[in-house]
Amino acid sequence: MVGYNIKKTLRALMKKRCLLFFLSILPLCLFNGWPSGFQVMNQNVTILLWYWPFGRSLSLKDDVCWDLYSIPHCRLVDQRSLYPTADVVVFHNRELVTGNQKLPFDLPRPQGQRWVWMSLESPIHSGNLRQFANIFNLTMTYRRDADITIPYGEFLPKEAEGSLVDDIPLNKSSLVCWVVSNYKKRHKRTKVYNELKTIVPVMVYGRWTKTPLSSTALLPTISRCYFYLAFENSIAKDYITEKLWRNAYEGGAVPVVLGPPLNDYKGVSPPNSFIHVDEFASLKDLGKYLQQLIEDKKRYSEYFKWKKKWRVKLYTDWRERLCKICSQYRSLPTQKVYSDLEAWVHNKFNSCIAAV
Repeated sequence: MVGYNIKKTLRALMKKRCLLFFLSILPLCLFNGWPSGFQVMNQNVTILLWYWPFGRSLSLKDDVCWDLYSIPHCRLVDQRSLYPTADVVVFHNRELVTGNQKLPFDLPRPQGQRWVWMSLESPIHSGNLRQFANIFNLTMTYRRDADITIPYGEFLPKEAEGSLVDDIPLNKSSLVCWVVSNYKKRHKRTKVYNELKTIVPVMVYGRWTKTPLSSTALLPTISRCYFYLAFENSIAKDYITEKLWRNAYEGGAVPVVLGPPLNDYKGVSPPNSFIHVDEFASLKDLGKYLQQLIEDKKRYSEYFKWKKKWRVKLYTDWRERLCKICSQYRSLPTQKVYSDLEAWVHNKFNSCIAAV
């Protein structure tokens, strides 16, 4: 009891001293301004989007980051007149490499302002990046090692475990489905598809086969398939697009994936929630495995166990991606520049990052 009273007295003294300290510096802070430690907690971070990706603008009315995504102290703007006071300026890569937009080299760059290179495209479609050496401070891409990671989708934990049986679509009528519009003979996925279709039947939809699916018909169509070919058009580190997140996972089919290495998928998806082409010695073995699974409903249903604990979150709104900068702003590097952006994008780490 004596020890408890001593601790209680010490806590009271500490509170009193903290209050006296706060009251003693209050007049000074009101006169000279708050120290940075106090300011940083409540100060708005201004994110300036220099131009909208693909020219498709969205409303930034009111406090959009708070109103839509519950992210506080985040001011997202697209007025270039606010450039001198912006903490972060974001540039989307596509418009830069095509020459439709230019970097504001004619304006003095405010001290401490950070420039962000943003892209959701694979390296092969990123254009000439050598021209951007020693310009950008931060990267914002789907890659997990980017300064700000903006994936096409991700798994979030469910607040309460759901019913597994109710979440497995049972009205299956096709073994394998694929939706493709950008069909190129040189793509690895094309070669895999052409061999796989000789082993198992594959239903193909999309502009390539002149059977496009509307946005309302896409997921219901995929839900009637046991497996979906979530084949990426480029093979690159962490490049995992909506083909997995929306088409396969939300469509209710088991994804058969082709893209980055197996470990990249394991890094973002629960165990036993997908089938990677590289897990098999041959496509013939893969085809046999798919046929065996549909004969064993119990084994097939195990690929949906993730639905009990996880839900898929899709990212489709640029505003949500941009507001995410504020969530990470305090932990972002302040003394950094990409001396060789092209090397980083193409995953060649020879000294592509330098301190400033």
